[in-house]
Amino acid sequence: MKKIMCVFGTRPEAIKMCPLVLELKKRNSIEVIVCVTAQHRQMLDQVLGLFHVIPDYDLDVMRDRQTLFDITTHVLDGMKEVLEREQPDMVLVHGDTSTAFVTALACYYLQIPVGHVEAGLRTYNIYSPYPEEFNREAISIISQYNFAPTPLARDNLLREGRAESTIYVTGNTVIDAMRHTVREDYSHPELEWIGDDKLIFITAHRRENLGTPMHHMFRAIRRVLDEHRDCKAIYPIHLNPAVREAADRELSGCNNIHLIEPVDVYDCHNLEARSFICLTDSGGLQEECPSYGVPVLVMRDTTERPEGVDAGVLRLVGTNEDTIYDAFTQLIEDPGEYDRMSQACNPYGDGHACERIADILEDKPYSPWVAN
Repeated sequence: MKKIMCVFGTRPEAIKMCPLVLELKKRNSIEVIVCVTAQHRQMLDQVLGLFHVIPDYDLDVMRDRQTLFDITTHVLDGMKEVLEREQPDMVLVHGDTSTAFVTALACYYLQIPVGHVEAGLRTYNIYSPYPEEFNREAISIISQYNFAPTPLARDNLLREGRAESTIYVTGNTVIDAMRHTVREDYSHPELEWIGDDKLIFITAHRRENLGTPMHHMFRAIRRVLDEHRDCKAIYPIHLNPAVREAADRELSGCNNIHLIEPVDVYDCHNLEARSFICLTDSGGLQEECPSYGVPVLVMRDTTERPEGVDAGVLRLVGTNEDTIYDAFTQLIEDPGEYDRMSQACNPYGDGHACERIADILEDKPYSPWVAN
């Protein structure tokens, strides 16, 4: 029996790894060990509860106003002890977080094989997004199994010299997660406030956007909302104090935006599914919203998910106030442009990524994901 350890620490990782944990637990030939770092404590716990995943180990590394130095040293020390105790046959990490990078580094030091879920995403600018781009490139140097969500991610890995025999195109596990979460009979008090108006869903927290860029983003959003009274926005605001300070300064007093506390993945996915437009600097929403036919304006200068831009479901708008304002306004006022984005196909998966990964780990035949 193979002993496979799944390690994650943030809410986005948990959303995409919990369905994989559940799938692996179905396989009789695999013993699953779950270790969380709790890089994000409260938001992580919400997802664990939703998927009924109970960690075997919890490093509980989160500290108030933690730095990258704090996360790195605490995770590295904690993972050394867990890995030496369990001695897994393989460790699965996800994506681009500091938890994923440091865990992969610890495995390298102990010569334990690493499987990288959501491998091959790239901007090729190690400061955008920061530190995520460096993290995912570094993990690819270490990993022996690369579970690429799309053919483009596979091609990135091949160009970098990764062996083709180590790369598997699986689709993105976030599409699997949505099969557990989105409900037709969903209700929420904020939807009652929205009524028949258009729901605008907002997320903004990216580290490189803190400061002036974030103020520009929020000003653009406020201008559009002030001019379009039939649009109401919900912004589950990040816990980062710097994000909250910028939002309070730029968005307070705007009657058609509600700043609410972070929502769990169940609420998040169901609110996304009922949205008219999403504005985000996140990564996961770029994959999730196209599944609902919701156009996404990405408030970043680069994206590691260009498949969505090529397919027409995403548009990069940067952090310039006027650029965001113009793109946001066009989607509201131009039905043709809205229809073009909302009806484009989703290039990110079919809801069976976890099954493909589990089959690969069990050495079963596998059929790669191919976008329509």
